[in-house]
Amino acid sequence: MSHQVDHQADPQRTIEPTVLLETLKASLSMENELMRTYLITADRIHDNEDLKVRLQNFAEGNAKRTQQLLDEIKRMQ
Repeated sequence: MSHQVDHQADPQRTIEPTVLLETLKASLSMENELMRTYLITADRIHDNEDLKVRLQNFAEGNAKRTQQLLDEIKRMQ
């Protein structure tokens, strides 16, 4: 299933609730995958503490967006 939707083609067009829900779920999946990647990578870094901390901060940002997406999905269901 392709989640690529050109919303700029017709800015007056309203997105269907089912399409919006699927888009949010796809975004949730991406955020979770990024968070895992950042944490795993940070865990494997032993010689660059600054980079390790930045990656952990990225993961924290993903965690916040993940929670926001979950909240939106719950509201829609």
